[in-house]
Amino acid sequence: MNTKKGFIPVMLTPFKDNGAVDFDGLTKLTYLYLDAGAAGLFANCLSSEMFELSEEERIAVVKHVVKLAKDKVPVVATGTFGGAISKQADFVKRIYDTGIDAVIGITGLLANANDSDAIFEANVHQLLQLTPGVPIGFYECPVPYKRLISPQQLGSLVATGRITYHKDTCLDINQIKEKIALTKHVQNFGLYDAYMVHAVETLKAGAAGLSCIQGNYFPELIVWLCNNYNNSSLSAEVALVQQFFIDQMDVMHDVYPTVAKYYLQKRGLDISTFTRRTGIGEFDAVVKAKIDQLFDDYSVVKERINLENVLV
Repeated sequence: MNTKKGFIPVMLTPFKDNGAVDFDGLTKLTYLYLDAGAAGLFANCLSSEMFELSEEERIAVVKHVVKLAKDKVPVVATGTFGGAISKQADFVKRIYDTGIDAVIGITGLLANANDSDAIFEANVHQLLQLTPGVPIGFYECPVPYKRLISPQQLGSLVATGRITYHKDTCLDINQIKEKIALTKHVQNFGLYDAYMVHAVETLKAGAAGLSCIQGNYFPELIVWLCNNYNNSSLSAEVALVQQFFIDQMDVMHDVYPTVAKYYLQKRGLDISTFTRRTGIGEFDAVVKAKIDQLFDDYSVVKERINLENVLV
């Protein structure tokens, strides 16, 4: 993964109203990310509803994204879905054959919740042994449970030379700083933070970039922040954007990913709000009104920082 500071969107999967994967919608969405200036793409992730996709759908979605992104930006995709490490390794190799740049391991599926750090590390090393030559990344996904990698663990694993990407969800800026300090000497590795509350501080600490659900609303704003977080002439605008993300955090997470698909509809993207996810809450009039307000609030921010929307 290119360690240039940038935005790696956690991609949505558009579905048709009948529940089938909408590959035309996926094409439009992929180009929206690319046109916004994304530095890479994270396909087949939690936002992609990866647990609701079949193995064949996961492969088909990733192949489609790789075809569109070829020679433009790197693509990473999840390749671990539980079970014996040998079984997970088989799918890692299969999804790597789609042409992606790295395969992402879900930390909570590489060891059970009650397993020690030593067991987790042993499982990771077994996975590495069974997948020679495959660049690996980590995602501290909250499903099925959130297993955080300590700074020391991450430093040790990155030192193998096989780990190129880490999507961090620890929510702790001090841990982020320590992780960066322990891995900054390794080329071709990047830490991407998911938590936008301290996005500016993360970037200033040396993170490779951001990988967050907010990019499924306004990807050009995440790119703008990655480009300008340290621009002293835009310090007021940067502070405004950072505060916007803090203020809107809950709105963008409630009934997700339905709300993100609805927001993209408001932007003009021709996709359905259909989701296969269950238990996310109801997209009712109250939730819809909050997203409508978010759309208006973003228009104000966009005007304040003189940012043009990417056309869809």
